[in-house]
Amino acid sequence: MISQTAPLPIVKRPKGRSSAGKVTTAHSSDRGSSLREALSIAEEKGLLRGGRTLMIRGRMPEELVAQAKRKTGISSDSKLLEAALASIVVADDYAEWLFSQRGTINPALDLEF
Repeated sequence: MISQTAPLPIVKRPKGRSSAGKVTTAHSSDRGSSLREALSIAEEKGLLRGGRTLMIRGRMPEELVAQAKRKTGISSDSKLLEAALASIVVADDYAEWLFSQRGTINPALDLEF
């Protein structure tokens, strides 16, 4: 279910303190690194700007959410969902593109092998 709500006020945190949902280095892995990279790219593209006005609700299997939180180090449901959405949006589609090119090179082309 998706609903629009009024923007919430921005609460500034004191320096040195992070939000509860920040990706931590305690669970650093390739996946955690790729999530941080996805969030960074989403930020650069302006996808994380503006107020958090859209509310998305859904029922998830408890163990799926628990394992995702453990694997990423993200403790906030909202931050976990944000990271997942960013990961989808900025996904590298190179492999898909590469497979789509199969058979597109002219067999008569001399590749100098």
